[in-house]
Formats: sequence, structure tokens, C-alpha cells
Amino acid sequence: MGLTDFWNGRRVFLTGHTGFKGSWLSLWLEKLGAEVAAVSLEPETSPSLYARLSPWNGQGHHIADIRDAVAFKQRLIDFEPEIVIHMAAQALVRRSYENPTETFATNVMGTANVLDAVRDTPSVRTVLVVTSDKVYANNGSGVPFIESDTLGGKDPYSNSKACTELVVQSYRDSFFKERDISVATVRAGNVIGGGDWSKDRLIPDFIRAFESSQPIQLRYPQAIRPWQHVLEPLGGYLAFAEALTVSDEAELPDALNFGPDPQSFATVADLAEALGLAHGVNDVWKQAPGAHLPEAPALTLSSALAFSTIGWRPRLSLQQTIDWTAAWYRANREGADMRAFSLGQIAAYEEAIS
Repeated sequence: MGLTDFWNGRRVFLTGHTGFKGSWLSLWLEKLGAEVAAVSLEPETSPSLYARLSPWNGQGHHIADIRDAVAFKQRLIDFEPEIVIHMAAQALVRRSYENPTETFATNVMGTANVLDAVRDTPSVRTVLVVTSDKVYANNGSGVPFIESDTLGGKDPYSNSKACTELVVQSYRDSFFKERDISVATVRAGNVIGGGDWSKDRLIPDFIRAFESSQPIQLRYPQAIRPWQHVLEPLGGYLAFAEALTVSDEAELPDALNFGPDPQSFATVADLAEALGLAHGVNDVWKQAPGAHLPEAPALTLSSALAFSTIGWRPRLSLQQTIDWTAAWYRANREGADMRAFSLGQIAAYEEAIS
């Protein structure tokens, strides 16, 4: 699966462009020559990847809230995109426990606002909605989920993303099939990579602990997750959106998983220790004290359908993923031009998938 010149000059509307995945995707789309308009809230962290990767040459970025249905719809109509990639979300599990109504308002009603705006935008041919690997009803067995598995989710974040899947299904069946608009969802594993400074995520928590010469505190060190570099699923999103635009929709599924090679499934503690080795330190973690909000003990994905339908497969091993991530943060600490460095990692990944 190599990327083609499909994206050069393609009009793309992106939501959530100031977030971790959104910032990487914005830079990649710019590199590919796409014409991009984007809507998102202000970056939530300082420093932020979005700021590190600026200036955003030739892209029309706007700070706005997808919960404002009227304003969002006007932005979409005015830009007249061909492809919409919806990434904006409240994406933190622990924050969803603290503010469940915000999580549902953003993830469910925000998605409904995006899809409703598409109804009034005749130029749109393809809509890709990013959900999560946590949309599945998880019994903790560790068996990799496939796209036809039952949706569920106990915590507000996971449940809101499962609800998002149902919203997409409803709009697809009720409004978009008759207009030949391709609408699909994508479900990725736990993404890591340079430039994430969010709260309650392993990599930024590790970086903060490392820079303060303290061990990272882990809530569930033996929990198993499908770790992958952020460029892996983003490459899948681009390939899927292209296929949806140029292929007969009947040939493609309504949802795809994008996860790592099964050899990259690892516990939280394993990943923390590997990060420690990459940074030249030992004894990098300790058990976080006290009671913790519940999290699934095991979560893994099967990406077999993505391979059989669009030819996508993961290219980076877990060690490469860790090395690329550590190299990004090291370059950032040393004052490198992180826009140029990030473009270099994108170019290296493009070579890996060509």
C-alpha cells in the first residue's frame, strides 16, 4: 500500500486538527499537496504539537467548536470539500469519567453536527469518521476484535465512541446512500509518537517523569494494549479515504480496524521499560498508589480486513515505534526544527510503505 498522487490538489475538510493525530495528519496532507480547511478547538497542552509544526502553509485552519452546529455547517459549505475527515473528539478515558456530558456532547452530538452539515454540502463525496479501538464490548479475553464484533463500552469515552458508530450508521442509511456519498468509520489501536503532551497517556507521562528524573507511576502495568506509531493508522486513513472516493462503495466495508502487528501487543509495563532503555534509564516505573478507575485488562485488534480490502498492513515493529518516538522527543529537547524533523519521519514512513 503506497500513497499515490491522489491527494495533490484534493479539497479536504479536517476536524480536530490541533490534536495529536490531527496535527500529524494536517502536516502529512500538506506534504501531499492537499487543499485543507480545518476546524478544532485551541490546543489543550502547552507545549503543543500543533505549535511545533507551524507554520501551516496553504491551509485554512479555524478555531471553532463542532458543537456549534450553525457555525460549523457554514464553514463546511463555504469550503466545498470533496473529502471530510472527522477526528475532533474528547479522547481521554479518565476525563470522560470527570465530565461525561462533555464527552457525549462532543463525540456524539458533535459527530451528528458534522454529518448534518454534510447533508447540505453537495461537493462532499467521502466522509471518514475516526472512532476508537475501544468501541467494542470488551470481556477482557484478549482475543483480537474484528469489525463485526458487538459494539459497547462501559466508561463514558468508550460508550460515546460506540454511540458515534451508531450515529454514522444511521446517517449513512438514512441520507447518504441515496446520494452516493461514501461514509465509513476507522478504529485504531493505542497510538504513540512524538509530540503528544496530553494528560493520562503513557508516552507524555513517561516524558514528564523522565525530564523530572522520577519514575512514571502506572495504574495498570499489566494491561495489554495494541501499541502503534501514529503514522501507521494515519496512513490507513488516507488509503481508506482514497479507496472510498475512487472505488465502488459496495466493494468496501463500512468500518476498518487499524492495529499493529500482533507482535507489538505489549503490556503497559513492557512499553515503559522499553522507553526507559531508549532513554538510557532503568527502574522507570512504579505502581501508582490507591484505587483507580476501571480499565480493560486486555485490548487487541485484528487488521486482517484492512489488508484484504485496501492492502494496508503495519510496517513498523514495536522497537521501531519506540525508537522513532524517543528520537522525536530527543530532537525536541535539543532544539531541533520539529516541523522539518516531523516531515522527515513522514518521508521515512512513506518510503516504508511504497
